[in-house]
Amino acid sequence: MVTSAKKSATKSLDTKLAKILAGKYTPKDFIIADAKDADMSVGLTAPAPRPGNEIGESGPGVYRTRQEYQGDMRTLIDQGEIDIMLTSASNGEVLAKKPGQLKKVTLAVRGNDTTDIWNVRGGGYLTQKSRPFQSVNLVQIKKLTDLVLYSLTFNNDIDADLASLDAFKAFRDQAAKIGMRYFLEVFNPNAPANLKESDFGSFVNDSIMRSLAGVTQKERPIFLKVAFNGSKHLQELTEHDSTLVVGLLGGSSGTTRDTFELLSQGEKAGARVALFGRKIQRAESQTDLVALMRPVIEGVITPSQAVEQYHESLAVQGISPLRPLDLDLQITEPALKAD
Repeated sequence: MVTSAKKSATKSLDTKLAKILAGKYTPKDFIIADAKDADMSVGLTAPAPRPGNEIGESGPGVYRTRQEYQGDMRTLIDQGEIDIMLTSASNGEVLAKKPGQLKKVTLAVRGNDTTDIWNVRGGGYLTQKSRPFQSVNLVQIKKLTDLVLYSLTFNNDIDADLASLDAFKAFRDQAAKIGMRYFLEVFNPNAPANLKESDFGSFVNDSIMRSLAGVTQKERPIFLKVAFNGSKHLQELTEHDSTLVVGLLGGSSGTTRDTFELLSQGEKAGARVALFGRKIQRAESQTDLVALMRPVIEGVITPSQAVEQYHESLAVQGISPLRPLDLDLQITEPALKAD
């Protein structure tokens, strides 16, 4: 039986958070999370397609299995580069059965699954306003870990946003009662009402701070997870409150240059955490990609040099890249191009 999880001073997450909050941050304290909770969003396709197949296809043999997905998690944990492994409750339960593997890495579980992440094949939930929903039982999760992710999406719709905030309050009440820590993910609007995309950064920043203004320290998140809406908006958020640690969500898989560029631009603008899902899971070599993240964050190599080194590693292993080097060196995400 898995016993109740306890915080450990030896966990790299706790050590790094303490240094960040004490004003002693250096790039070596940057926190990296592997977000392997996509099964609560896309379902069966979460482990990514097998080579030669595309996302959206159907049929046997197209996608890797749940057990292979769990194997990826264990491989990244054993590599020793990440600080957090974020999973669904069902996969977190499997990992927690071997706690010895998690000596330095903190297991985190997705604590809710709002409708705007329901991205199943053939579905249309993403186009409808986010509605709160929570599959997990936090009391049961506490037996695995004391850290969960809670997500919110604001759409400038008073009824939808109020429902989301009511659910957030109920979650905080329950988490506080059982001693559960959480980090807060705030997505960009998925079905905005009378809101321009150019205003997303300001709207999300204000919504975060307005939502937390009425929350005392005991019930506040240990850090944030937000979309990168450009360095201007990120820096506005990171400089506002030194007690609030800000992290980046990875978004789409993009090019390999997008991955490293996001880390570089984000860290310079004050982000202290990166939580990448598709950017890691859909890489040709997850371990090689992750191994190059810290050199980029610490300024040892540039994002373009990291892409070149990544392709060199693939060539040595005989792995065919998804894109030729010239295309993989391109920045394709608009928010990264703006800088």
